Amino acid sequence: MGRWGMVAVLLTIGIGWGSTQALGKIAASTGYPPLGLVFWQLVVCTAVLGAMTLVRGKGLPLTARAVQFYVVVAVLGTIVPGLTFYISVARLPAGIMSIIISTVPMIAFPIGLILGAEQFSLRRLFGLALGLTGVLIIALPDASLPDPAMAAFLPLALIGPLFYALEGSYVARVGTAGMDAVQAMFGASMVGAIMIAPVMWVMGQGFVITKLGAPELALIGSSALHAVLYASFVYLAARAGAVFATQTGYIVTASGMIWASVILGERFSPLVMLAAAVLLGGIALVRPKSTTDT
Repeated sequence: MGRWGMVAVLLTIGIGWGSTQALGKIAASTGYPPLGLVFWQLVVCTAVLGAMTLVRGKGLPLTARAVQFYVVVAVLGTIVPGLTFYISVARLPAGIMSIIISTVPMIAFPIGLILGAEQFSLRRLFGLALGLTGVLIIALPDASLPDPAMAAFLPLALIGPLFYALEGSYVARVGTAGMDAVQAMFGASMVGAIMIAPVMWVMGQGFVITKLGAPELALIGSSALHAVLYASFVYLAARAGAVFATQTGYIVTASGMIWASVILGERFSPLVMLAAAVLLGGIALVRPKSTTDT
């Protein structure tokens, strides 16, 4: 695949992932409980990634190291961030959620510093401060959110990016137990569904999908998209490099805001646009360069 082919894949991943914020809001805003939504998301991901694993002639390792990986990644990468996402997106605009999700690299930087996996630089420290400024602009009373009371859910919305950053740090530190990414996420999705099922039923948040209306189709569609696009992201990172592949984050934010406007009719104040620009500028500085920082 040539350069423009890689760019096309990059755009497809970013635009597709951006739509999942609006689809998630449709699924979460009609009364379905969050634990049940996370469970069905994991079931769909398990089915899609399992089919991909089977077609590729791969198995699912069940060694102690692999099972440990599944459990940790299921908790850090799906159960907790999925739960906080569905609670938050039901109360915050999907476009705002698209901005918030882009904070993962910003949060990963101080975690990496604490773990000794990242190097300090003034450029990245300034990027962190710029990113935090973007989040604070969103939280300003009577400035950018349709209802000032929504600001109370911003800390909850930021838990997802925090756990995604923790997941990334964990994977970077211990690896994937000898599996490729599709196998690893297939196992994590399956184990996650098994883990959350009893909690869901005990909490009275279980439900059975008996119809295929807009909320159900949005849930299934966003979950299947996530599974396929994740595999595509891994493919792109392997072919074009991680630095190139991570540019999808900018497209996810921009396309997420556009999808929210087209699908949900959301409109954003100039301050929201300013917050997005400031936050993405900060993330551009926080991201590691392909060469050594100076």
